[in-house]
Amino acid sequence: MTTIFSAHWLLPITAPPLAKGAVVVNADQILAVGSLAELRAQFPAAPVRDFGEAAILPGFVNVHSHLELTAFRGRLEEPHFQRWIANLIQLKSERLSSDDLLTSARLGCIEAIRAGVTTLGDTADATATLEALIESGLRGVVFQECFGPHVEQADASTQAIERKLYDLHEHIFDVGAQERVRLGVSPHAPYSVSDRLFAKVAELSFEMAIDIAIHTAESQDEVKLLRDGTGAFAESLNRRGIEFTAPGCSTIQYFQQLGVLEAAPLLIHCVTVDDEDIALLKESGARVAHCPKSNAKFGHGIAPLTAMMRAGLEVGLGTDSVASNNTCDLIEEARFCALLHQAAQRDPLLFDPNAMLKMITLDGARVLNLEDKIGSLEVGKQADLVAIDLRRAHNTPHYDPATAIIFSGSAQDVIFTMVAGRVLYEQGQVSSFDEAEVLRAMQVTQEKLVGQ
Repeated sequence: MTTIFSAHWLLPITAPPLAKGAVVVNADQILAVGSLAELRAQFPAAPVRDFGEAAILPGFVNVHSHLELTAFRGRLEEPHFQRWIANLIQLKSERLSSDDLLTSARLGCIEAIRAGVTTLGDTADATATLEALIESGLRGVVFQECFGPHVEQADASTQAIERKLYDLHEHIFDVGAQERVRLGVSPHAPYSVSDRLFAKVAELSFEMAIDIAIHTAESQDEVKLLRDGTGAFAESLNRRGIEFTAPGCSTIQYFQQLGVLEAAPLLIHCVTVDDEDIALLKESGARVAHCPKSNAKFGHGIAPLTAMMRAGLEVGLGTDSVASNNTCDLIEEARFCALLHQAAQRDPLLFDPNAMLKMITLDGARVLNLEDKIGSLEVGKQADLVAIDLRRAHNTPHYDPATAIIFSGSAQDVIFTMVAGRVLYEQGQVSSFDEAEVLRAMQVTQEKLVGQ
């Protein structure tokens, strides 16, 4: 069925905002974009869904999340990063079942849908995230994690992740979700993956023609580990009897030595990179997931975003997990990102709101290699769109829609979410899940995480 969706403002991202604009959707695609008057004349039989004093724009793209960790929101308020990771691993393995992780991922999907996030680049250990993402109707790339700091286990770990990826790939096709969901692989981080495993997984990504994502250059303890074999991660490896020979260089240089950069990976965080690292990233075609709130909460620092963008790197925004950020709200993430970097560089003109909207739509799509399908409202692209209410006290009056969204808005203002022409959220209701049942199940999961 062909339908016209209109609002006071239409923000195509690749073109200027259009007053009294509209987008025509047929099945899962965008058929036309223009003024409401023009499109009514062009499609006289099509019904019109008018959102009134609102803005229609492409669905938001969250380039880094951990849906399966939603249950840990507020549970791990631990300031020390290495202990935070250790506590997370212990609680997850000892207290949560596969059903708990599925509930956690489902709740994460609900939060994303309500926040206007239509595509996620999610890093996951359990298979729960893939199941929840398929059920949800959302679009995404699921980067299946692998771990293994023991060099002698690299071959077995590679074989195990390869089998898992093939099984998951078959499942995606079995349920007919291949148009929305892709698989990737994620060797977790330099402190949890051996040099041999990194090299082998990079080779696997070429063989399977899948994307690769890695937590990279996130903390000073990672810097110490790679530079001289000291710091909290080095101490943790030593306690477990795991040998690690420091390469004496940065994480980016380490990845270059291992051949990992040849895979043009998606590198998550990149807080501690310098100009030399950025040049290597540009040369390799690597992309960056910038997670400013998570980086700030852990006290890791401020990633050199403007230097990376000046170098021409593809950078998108990610929320990271709600275990470290506490919300999956890309509008808030974009606002925080703009204000943080403008304050740090004492430049009030560093990021305008249109640039921030582009970062959470088209730039995010490019980072996930999905720009041919999503990220802007253009003819032939997938019908992934959201509507944001601009009639509320906190965003009234408004004189520019991008300014109203980025500097006055939040996920709470999203009133409509569509993916591939399917309505996932409207009139306060998520259509793909029984939200009340998921919340009840989460209460059971939460009880398992209460206490020491």
